[in-house]
Amino acid sequence: MSLYQRTYQHSIEHPETFWAEQAKKLPWYTPPSTILTYDDQQHARWFGDGELNICYAAIDYHVEQGRGDQPAIYWDSPVTQSKQTINYLELRDRVARFAGGLAKLGVTKGDRVIIYMPMVPEALIAMYACARLGAVHSVVFGGFAPHELAARIEDAEPKVVIAASCGVEVDKVLPYKPIVEKAISLSSFKPDACVVFQREAHRAELQPGDVDWHELVADAPFVDCVPVKATDPLYVLYTSGTTGKPKGVVRDTGGYAVALAYSMEVIYDLNPGDVMFTA
Repeated sequence: MSLYQRTYQHSIEHPETFWAEQAKKLPWYTPPSTILTYDDQQHARWFGDGELNICYAAIDYHVEQGRGDQPAIYWDSPVTQSKQTINYLELRDRVARFAGGLAKLGVTKGDRVIIYMPMVPEALIAMYACARLGAVHSVVFGGFAPHELAARIEDAEPKVVIAASCGVEVDKVLPYKPIVEKAISLSSFKPDACVVFQREAHRAELQPGDVDWHELVADAPFVDCVPVKATDPLYVLYTSGTTGKPKGVVRDTGGYAVALAYSMEVIYDLNPGDVMFTA
């Protein structure tokens, strides 16, 4: 029997033992003693009594393990002719400061935050900052029409919307702020604030209730990771809505973290120092 067949058989016949073994590879605040339970609707609940923070597991832990100087992000944008290399220590500090900025705006554990940005490092920083606070983020594709964004604001009821001033494509610059303003006007739910990351290609005109990203983090406190239950939600990802109203798919923290770490190890064969390309 091959290694794959043995592993598969073990996961099917003894799922709790199998996933308990994988969970031990993560840095938990409170390691889970309960691996799998089911609620009244027979939905699986993984690692129910465990506590962790995925931002800590992805960033802070690696700094503590001596990888602070190791690159965490290579960002290469041909359309803006921009490049950045961000190491783990810098990433931790930028995430912790932005989390402090969100905390100043009243974002706390369990609050929702919508992120409407292109693929810039600040989008990743915003996601990790939400996770650091125990807030639930929802990334909406930058450039979605106002009514599409409005539907997601209506459903998620975010305390804050985080947006870039624009997206930059090969042949045009697409201002994002007018889209956000229109979406908020269409939604019956109004977020408390909109944080705007100003890009050089187009700077947005801020309105009452808007907060400049750089001004927000300038005097923001360094915020530590908030322990959350493994079953607490991490993010909401909405379906396209092509067959009706967009549906929010909720991913929990613990199950997602364990499954993601396992897939990175056995499917992608990633090890410390390796680079994963995304586009």
